[in-house]
Amino acid sequence: MPPVFLTEESPTYGVVQSVSPLVRRIVAKNPSKFTYHGTGTYIVGDPSGSELAVIDPGPRDDAHLAALLDAIGNKNVSHILVTHTHPDHSPAASSLSEITSAPTYGFGKHPLAATEVSDDLDESQQDDPESRGDTDFVPDVEIGNGDVIVGEGFTFEALHTPGHISNHLCFSLEEESTLFTGDHVMGWSTTVIPAPDGNLSHYLSNLHRLLERTEKTYRPTHGPAIENPQPFVNSLIKHREKRTAQIITALGKKPKTIEQLVKEIYSDVDEGLHKAASGSVYAHLLDLARRGVISAEPDLNVNAEWVVI
Repeated sequence: MPPVFLTEESPTYGVVQSVSPLVRRIVAKNPSKFTYHGTGTYIVGDPSGSELAVIDPGPRDDAHLAALLDAIGNKNVSHILVTHTHPDHSPAASSLSEITSAPTYGFGKHPLAATEVSDDLDESQQDDPESRGDTDFVPDVEIGNGDVIVGEGFTFEALHTPGHISNHLCFSLEEESTLFTGDHVMGWSTTVIPAPDGNLSHYLSNLHRLLERTEKTYRPTHGPAIENPQPFVNSLIKHREKRTAQIITALGKKPKTIEQLVKEIYSDVDEGLHKAASGSVYAHLLDLARRGVISAEPDLNVNAEWVVI
């Protein structure tokens, strides 16, 4: 079964919403075909306490930062957690840190390989935030898989989940059995895997890791919460496996370009979406090439001809 994607009504931008006893969300006004309604910044902490954590402060947007500061009020921000360094997630972290004196936490700076993504894009894809990066962000505290972050009334475990980008983290909130999934798992859409830093094999292995965990709720940075998440994660895995099988079948023994594969595999999809689909096909092709299933001529790039070995 393909994933059953989730929708939600467009939020009132600048207004904070309580989504659980410990979690509030405020959505930045940066809607797009890549960000859904916008970046959902999470504020985590006991309403009766004095300390808060902020997850994914969002893009450089004065109105969003002002709304976020208003929601924080006179509470102390002790931790600023960043899932990854795409420009719809991390840029506001520096301003928030300067104002609140809270340290930022992340896996590391923007990966060098991820800065190469835009080289193969055409003009229609230049507005994709996944094709760019926040190269200014450097976390005050570098964290990795299994690291624990403790504040007043909240305990986070960091999960390193490369795939969408190699510095991606998810954060598990122990007190509410909730996983903040960034862009690793989203209910409204599949995750973009922008090569060369994006890696489908890593992405799938990290989806499989989630099946072994016990969180009851996922809160992506974009879109609605995912309840009973394991079946949804399973459907994402099956969807990718089916797409891989379709690509192998479409290739047969005849060399084909990405453009030819997209026209064949996505023949029932609006041609306006074919450019976005080409990025997904490219990620699958690179994964198959790494596994020795296919080869490319003259080399591994978006303009190559691909063939089953």
